[in-house]
Amino acid sequence: MAISLAEKAKELGLKYFLISYTDLFGSQRAKLVPASAIEGMQKNGAGFAGFATWLDLSPADPDMFAMPDPTTLTPLPWKKDVGWLASDIYMDGKRVEQGPRNVLQRVIAQAKAAGVQMKSGVECEFFLTTPDGTAIADSLDTATKPCYDAAALLRRYDVITELCDAMLELGWGAYQNDHEDANGQFEMNWNYADALITADRHVFFKFMAKSIAEKHGLRATFMPKPFLGLTGSGCHAHVSLWNGGTNLFEDDAGVLGVSALGYNFIGGTIEHADALAALLNPTVNSYKRINAPRTTSGATWAPNTVTYSGNNRTHMIRIPEPGRFEMRLADGATNPYLLQAGLLAAGLDGIARKTAPGPRLDINMYTDGHMVKDAKRLPLNLLDALRAFENSPVLAAALGESFVKSYAKLKHAEWNEYAAHLSSWERQATLDC
Repeated sequence: MAISLAEKAKELGLKYFLISYTDLFGSQRAKLVPASAIEGMQKNGAGFAGFATWLDLSPADPDMFAMPDPTTLTPLPWKKDVGWLASDIYMDGKRVEQGPRNVLQRVIAQAKAAGVQMKSGVECEFFLTTPDGTAIADSLDTATKPCYDAAALLRRYDVITELCDAMLELGWGAYQNDHEDANGQFEMNWNYADALITADRHVFFKFMAKSIAEKHGLRATFMPKPFLGLTGSGCHAHVSLWNGGTNLFEDDAGVLGVSALGYNFIGGTIEHADALAALLNPTVNSYKRINAPRTTSGATWAPNTVTYSGNNRTHMIRIPEPGRFEMRLADGATNPYLLQAGLLAAGLDGIARKTAPGPRLDINMYTDGHMVKDAKRLPLNLLDALRAFENSPVLAAALGESFVKSYAKLKHAEWNEYAAHLSSWERQATLDC
């Protein structure tokens, strides 16, 4: 039976709905709709001028409509009379091909046609800073190795528990929260689910974390490397592939308990890692995390080489236990929908072509990585990643050529804007050349 949002409004006491979509830069856009108007919005969508957001559309394009997905209805835990909705965007009755949620659903359909379903979970790392973002909010959080610092965690008890209580209330299965490896940095975990559900929750979590931090006079930032001397914020993804109730990655006879199909999926992500970086590491700042020197804590916890291993966090891909793997490349800036879409597209190609991931490395890449001569390096900057992304026919076919063209166009513009900026470092280092 179809879900009636008008009936849900009465049942849950909702006065307003936030009809939301996510653009190519991961920004969340929305219209606030009174409950009295939601029936029409559910039928026809909420209208937007697509050019006004990052979607590579023109002012001459017709109205774009966000069609709310009623299965995503989420009352805001901090404003319970407002219901949030993820939406799919349409124009002229057709899906906007470069809409991130549409892109993910396109790849999920390809997986379904192949008889598989990807399930995933994400580890969201973020900093709590002063409102202007120039410093961490907790002046007492100064330990050289602050990871799991109980005192620093409890000093942010009000924020962290409000977020965790919200996830518990929403039924996400939140199960642990911790102070991470950088001063002022935290991570919160909830249960894995279908890739689309995880992406929707990931989008909502970022919105919720920023809103609740702001409520407490703080700022939550998912910027990959806001402080050069500290560990950056990753967004590690844990991935498995299923058919009904069967985990297709799990095999007792397989090496480390992973099936041949699982290794083919890993092989696909390894083969396309440089192109995937454009999606998983989408900002100029991202490359200050994955190509970073040693931090004050002693390690960056981020990869810079395309390698995989067992339960070893110095590699791009870690196999912590049978039946799943962890992709450690993505950072906090990644668009939640494009993260899932990119991993699934690359993995499906690996399965289709039976791509071998190559030999597993069980060394400490931070100390002995220089000894590995044949491992592919990750891009050094956003421009290198975009070039690899544009030159990937596999990703273009899976994600859609229109999406690839639009995403690359907007990201090249971002790179060019960055390159045109004259930094104080350049002036200091070059003025007397």
